[in-house]
Amino acid sequence: MHFIDLNVDLGEGGEEDAALIALASSANIACGGHAGDAATMRTAIQAALESGVAVGAHPGYEDRENFGRRALDLPPAEVTELVARQLLRLKEIAIATGAEIHHVKPHGALYLQAHRDAALAEAVVEGVRRWLPGSAFYVPPGGELAKAGECGGLRVIPEGFVDRRYGENGDLVPRSHPGAVIDDLPTAIAQATGIALHKRVVSITGNLIPLPAATLCVHGDGAQAVATLRAVHAALEASGIVIQRPSTGG
Repeated sequence: MHFIDLNVDLGEGGEEDAALIALASSANIACGGHAGDAATMRTAIQAALESGVAVGAHPGYEDRENFGRRALDLPPAEVTELVARQLLRLKEIAIATGAEIHHVKPHGALYLQAHRDAALAEAVVEGVRRWLPGSAFYVPPGGELAKAGECGGLRVIPEGFVDRRYGENGDLVPRSHPGAVIDDLPTAIAQATGIALHKRVVSITGNLIPLPAATLCVHGDGAQAVATLRAVHAALEASGIVIQRPSTGG
């Protein structure tokens, strides 16, 4: 039997969070860095609790103008502090609402840069360990974030994307590249089921490459996010794949 987690980014100012969370098994909640505030964090956590969805933290660069998607050159110590600061905000609200934070997933440019930069990856993990030691850690497979998470005692959950194209090296194609974002449902469904069933994906050049993911992401800010997540959820279940959050035990 095949299992997969469906995660979605929430609390980023979109109007469809309730519909998205009803279709997911885990949620990545913006922590006031690239987006979000105390009110959106509280609303997202409460919705996750009501739906039985795993609550996750989604820290990113504190660059709202660019939605945390612009690469920055910050000292590692500063990155540790911004991650820790954002996690503490979410943790305090989670405690007040009776929720536990299941996982952490870095956002945007921080996620992509730390995937390739060992010092930056270690800085991110140090920020996570300060408030959420031993939590699940949603990151790209096989990169510096995965290595740092394993060394730091986090439970690494390799992630794939339903709505983004991959290059030959297994990394996401930059958003600036034509075709980097998948916006048609048949392609998104094929990518999701290919990863879930076969641990592989078709690259932007048309070749099959390995992608050993245990969780699949749909970006909550996408124009067709709800339609994509609904179609992917239905297709995965029709293929006999069980959708559930990753366990933090074992």
